[in-house]
Amino acid sequence: MKTTEMILVSMFAALMAIFAQITIPLPISPVPITMQELAVCLAAAILGSRLALLSQLIYIAVGIIGMPVFSGGTAGLARLMGPTGGYITGFLLASYVIGKIVEQRPLPTIRRTFLAMLCGLLLIYTCGMLQLSLVTGITLKAAFLSGVIPFIGIAIIKIVLGATVAASVRTILIKQNLLKVSG
Repeated sequence: MKTTEMILVSMFAALMAIFAQITIPLPISPVPITMQELAVCLAAAILGSRLALLSQLIYIAVGIIGMPVFSGGTAGLARLMGPTGGYITGFLLASYVIGKIVEQRPLPTIRRTFLAMLCGLLLIYTCGMLQLSLVTGITLKAAFLSGVIPFIGIAIIKIVLGATVAASVRTILIKQNLLKVSG
């Protein structure tokens, strides 16, 4: 791995930790509003599948070993196994899938990046909803109503903005030979 790649991966793991601290608790859900989906989407759409997945693995590993990087300044394996842990697992899947979709073209477009991020959100919310239901014992419908529905509108706004930023940044990094494009 090149030094540039290590720096980018580290930066996005740190961005994830920072964005996790921006939380708005909701009285109707054990899941807070955070900026984490945006951080995952940016990492994946800018770095691509391999580096984005690595950034998320580092973020999660740092949280598991006790650094307070999960939402609201929490840490530990228990957080990963709790009601909101499925969203964190979803970050791994989303980062890889978004990255793979973006990598299919030499230079990204805002439309393709948005669609890739939309796919990623679907994965995050599916994993989150499933674990929320499993851990809390509520039905999948109740998990959908409390763990997905309240977040959809703001998530769409996040990825509209994120797709615009990510497509531009990825294009610049590729043109400056700071990011390798396969194919």
